[in-house]
Amino acid sequence: MSLGSSAPSPVPSGVPCWVELASVDEAGSHRFYQGLFGWTYLLSRDPATRTGRYLIGTLNGVPVGGLYQAAPGQASAWMINISVHNAPAAANWVQRLGGTVTLEPTVLPHRGCIMHGIEPSGAPFVLWQPPPDWAFAAGYPHTFAGADLNTHDGEAADAFFCRLFHYTSVQVGDSHGVDYAAWQLEQQPVLYRYVMGSEYPAQAPPHWLVYFGVDPARGTDATAGHALMLGGTVLVEPYDSPLGRMAILADPAGAVFSIIDSSRVSEGWGLAEVDDPYDD
Repeated sequence: MSLGSSAPSPVPSGVPCWVELASVDEAGSHRFYQGLFGWTYLLSRDPATRTGRYLIGTLNGVPVGGLYQAAPGQASAWMINISVHNAPAAANWVQRLGGTVTLEPTVLPHRGCIMHGIEPSGAPFVLWQPPPDWAFAAGYPHTFAGADLNTHDGEAADAFFCRLFHYTSVQVGDSHGVDYAAWQLEQQPVLYRYVMGSEYPAQAPPHWLVYFGVDPARGTDATAGHALMLGGTVLVEPYDSPLGRMAILADPAGAVFSIIDSSRVSEGWGLAEVDDPYDD
């Protein structure tokens, strides 16, 4: 009997349920995020990783994200996992909707069932059928706060994910031609999709940008400064937006992520000059 029929997911389908970092420097990334966000890491054995190691970051004892050594030739990158109720059935739908399955549904000991794929606009993604005892801290300072799919083909990405998860796509871009949409479930945004503008070169690959919340008492600017002190890079200086005050950073191993103070919202997009993090 497949895991898909024996252990239903405890979270709604289509909701981000995990984030994980493949790093070219596991030890360096461990130190950086422990220093920046106060995460404590627990070692878990994982036969699916190159080293057999998988570190689970926790905050106040609750899991916040994973960390593992990237494969040879693989760049450091954050990736979200999206919940599904039945991984084998989801894999079938991915292919019917024009996506590609790159890792067939795979049962991981005590961690449920995962599958990897590439959606029609070219971005990789991970679907995860979490185990019954799933736990994932999100929506608090120093935890997952959201994610953007940055793509060159918004229509293809919208069509695929909205049909796969029954999202409603709502345009939230401003009046200056920004194509930025919220994917919603029951009128609540769960993910965002951005069509890359002139700040990205035409050859920039589709990718996910993961956001982590910051403590409003400290703020985005101070957190970005702390990242610099820990060896990170500020790719986009803090700026104001209708979603909060943001900055885009890279950790010492090169993984790009964003931080956001959702308590500081503005009426417009005060985006600073962008240095493309994917321009080699």
